[in-house]
Amino acid sequence: MTGSAHVTEEQARAVAEESREADWDKPSFAKELFLGRLTLDLVHPFPRPTPDEDARTEEFLTKLRNLCRTMDGSVIERDAKIPDDYVAGLADLGCFGMKIKPEYGGLGLSQVAYNRALTLVASVHPSIGALLSAHQSIGVPEPLALAGTDEQKQEYLPRCAKGAISAFLLTEPDVGSDPARLASTATPIDDGEAYELDGVKLWTTNGVVAELLVVMARVPRSDGHSDDAHRGGISAFVVEADSPGITVEHRNTFMGLKGIENGVTRMYKVRVPAQNLIGREGDGLKIALTTLNAGRLAIPAMCAGAGKWSLKIAREWSSARVQWGRPVGEHAAVASKISFIAATTYALESVVELSGQMSDEKRNDIRIEAALAKLWCSEMACIIADELVQIRGGRGYETAQSLAARGERAVPAEQLVRDLRINRIFEGSSEIMRLLVAREAVDAHLKAAGDLADPKASAEAKAKAAARASGFYAKWLPKLVAGKGQLPNSYNEFGSLAVHLRYVERASRKLARSTFYGMARWQAGLEKRQNFLGRIVDIGAELFAMAACCVRAERQRADRHPGAEDAFVLADTFCEQARIRVEGLFDGLWTNTDDADVALTHGVLEGRYTWLENGVLDQSEGTGPWISEWAPGPSQDDNLARRFRLTQNPA
Repeated sequence: MTGSAHVTEEQARAVAEESREADWDKPSFAKELFLGRLTLDLVHPFPRPTPDEDARTEEFLTKLRNLCRTMDGSVIERDAKIPDDYVAGLADLGCFGMKIKPEYGGLGLSQVAYNRALTLVASVHPSIGALLSAHQSIGVPEPLALAGTDEQKQEYLPRCAKGAISAFLLTEPDVGSDPARLASTATPIDDGEAYELDGVKLWTTNGVVAELLVVMARVPRSDGHSDDAHRGGISAFVVEADSPGITVEHRNTFMGLKGIENGVTRMYKVRVPAQNLIGREGDGLKIALTTLNAGRLAIPAMCAGAGKWSLKIAREWSSARVQWGRPVGEHAAVASKISFIAATTYALESVVELSGQMSDEKRNDIRIEAALAKLWCSEMACIIADELVQIRGGRGYETAQSLAARGERAVPAEQLVRDLRINRIFEGSSEIMRLLVAREAVDAHLKAAGDLADPKASAEAKAKAAARASGFYAKWLPKLVAGKGQLPNSYNEFGSLAVHLRYVERASRKLARSTFYGMARWQAGLEKRQNFLGRIVDIGAELFAMAACCVRAERQRADRHPGAEDAFVLADTFCEQARIRVEGLFDGLWTNTDDADVALTHGVLEGRYTWLENGVLDQSEGTGPWISEWAPGPSQDDNLARRFRLTQNPA
């Protein structure tokens, strides 16, 4: 048996709605973009840190860079673990408290500094980036900073800053992107003085080596006197990882990220004091999603680093390798790949820097920007890595260890492909991210349309909703007809990049009109049109990246950056490439095989095409169920939990 309860589609949707932030108290550049408004003043001039903050960031990064030079990523890849002395060095430098305030023993660095640090350490091995980001982006520090009590912060944040590694436990064997099925329970005991946790958690990044855990578990709702009533719902708890009843039953291994400490954790009658509840009962998912507003920027930062490394390898290899009388980089087929890598890497860094600065400024709501950054950067980095392997040819497919063994430079291009692939799944798969962004992007429409978007609303309710919505659309739609993008002199302060911002403005209005057409055509059925919504989101992501490139290049010109002229070339080329992708996505909104794909898939799932599978052997048959079953109870396995040895250097 498994502990996951049956949940209807309607119930799952309700849990998701309750967990999202319903209000927009601050402006959002990306939200406006989806509504057909290019509010450039929210991102231009390109925000930048103060000189003091910049100096402090560079001082820290210099120390971190020197430390990273002493580390060997191939050792992590070979041994499938990060050496203790590497982790101890990071702890000595304060890397586990980069974002923790100084009053709690942390460094109090900015989001921008944190992003740059992850870019750097992940270039040694991405498992180090995963260790640090899982600890700080979704582990104990961020939820406590958001919703923790003063007592919780005083007790746990200093420990985290010193290197007490934390992990985030949400996913379960039968619970992934649908948290409404969450089966782990937190039952109130001892007259409300504590909770008893039971359940099994899967893919617990850092869970094998963690000292502290953030655990998501369901508290049963109970009515009664005020002293014993419980609001119930999915709730978040800080839990000591060595608490009696916690067992790490398995350390998972993956296609990439060989050094990641990711496991399966069982909880059986784990007693957690009531004061370890983060926020209120039932607020767990909301805390998790709010935490990810900035936490999702960790993956884009590491993707940007992958782009930088790929560009360096592509440049050096394509200059050294000669075929048909010329360096391979001078052949058009390879040149187009190098151009894509260079231009896209500039865009990756621009998106990361802009999102990070916006997070630090705290004057914008960045929930959509962070989600777009995670989605777009993870997708584009995978394409970059694939192109690098193609440029390297057979050597791209060969492992670094094999290359070194036969006397050649140990370039781990194939490892990059393996390591990056998880980023399209981590912290929300690309498909889920598109639905998440789409939900936020159409929020204004849903508020205006009301019962029109409710599949269960009566005809009378829909008629009333239509009357109310007409007022919103009567004011909004006319503004989508014309805009600054049609004026030849608009955005001229951006020089040669002005043409691209005019395109972004026009495409933004077209995107908003397309969204409206989709709502008008499918109404409540729009939520089922996931591919349509996905293309809408992908267009918005490309437009966001184009805007980020343009405002960053202009900032570099204004600051007299030594690479300003080259930045304009990179931004211009990226925007030209992005425009081609955007036009293809616009075409795909209305010209596609979506309906045929759904019909064919129904036939596949019904078994109509099993004859097509004949002629091969499936050696996975008989090895186990698709999803492992679990039952509440004590663990029958050895506890694989371990700790890094963090011997602090004397001050």
